Amino acid sequence: MHKKDRTEKLKNNIKYLIKSRGETRLSLCNASGLTRTTIYNILEGRVVHVQQSTIRKISDFFGVSYAEIETIDFEEKETIESSASPLGNMNPAAVPIIRESLLIQSLDKRIGELSITHPLTYYFGTACNVIGVLLENDISGMNESGDLLIVKKGLSTGNGERLVYDKATKKLFITSETFFDSNAISIGVVLEERFNDQQ
Repeated sequence: MHKKDRTEKLKNNIKYLIKSRGETRLSLCNASGLTRTTIYNILEGRVVHVQQSTIRKISDFFGVSYAEIETIDFEEKETIESSASPLGNMNPAAVPIIRESLLIQSLDKRIGELSITHPLTYYFGTACNVIGVLLENDISGMNESGDLLIVKKGLSTGNGERLVYDKATKKLFITSETFFDSNAISIGVVLEERFNDQQ
């Protein structure tokens, strides 16, 4: 496939994935470590050759195949897969399980890297930038040690309860607030709770 065609596929796929996964250009930049200029240049068609490391960061962020993001039309592929059966034909996403005590030091690592170094669970749903957090302490009134929270990592703007780490108390808590003081680190939005007896 010609370089220009690959870049065009990449551009269209990024646009589609941002829209279909409820992300924004900004959340893609923040989570993947790429600059806004890099993303804008790709999306505006100003780049003919995109660096392999950039493509890998983008495919890691969306949890899609590095080999496919430049060669396959994801919108077409997902439309076909989801119309083939009522539940779609989506494979469950492999999600790395990170123990609470290792969570903060793991936040800046990519999902691909965490998947190799941590045990995995599976999440049925649109998964991109998703981790499992294995609680080692109770979250008062909500969860107990041993519960697993499936969390969409990052500052996504979606509604829902957020898992937040309080640097002062070194404890996790769950809130529906979207603004926190400087002592709090937002881990992400809780997609699913699996209680200790259900795993």
